[in-house]
Amino acid sequence: MRKETFYKEYEVFSKRTPTATFQHQFSLLAPNKEIAILMAQENFMRREPVVDIWVVDREDIRKLNQDEKQMLQRLDNKDYRNTKGYGYLKKKWRHYEQQMLDEKEILSWSGGKKK
Repeated sequence: MRKETFYKEYEVFSKRTPTATFQHQFSLLAPNKEIAILMAQENFMRREPVVDIWVVDREDIRKLNQDEKQMLQRLDNKDYRNTKGYGYLKKKWRHYEQQMLDEKEILSWSGGKKK
């Protein structure tokens, strides 16, 4: 258990544009969450433009324990789910299209006469 102090630790996340993802920026010490938000805003107002800031009490962040981490291990028979190795398809498709028969070639087989 953590020793009680006047200050709490907060983690600050921000995103630069409305479509960007949140990124962890830094940790800070503050007596409460309102002061933590003010400190985070003050820090960013001097440095770079952001569209949103999240300030999270570190005690509210939970990490996985060892048993939970073992559940994240991938099974060995799931390689078919990986999307690597399809780069050859464009070349294969081009080769296939070049071998397709067109109307003139098919009509030439019957002597060029349309019925």
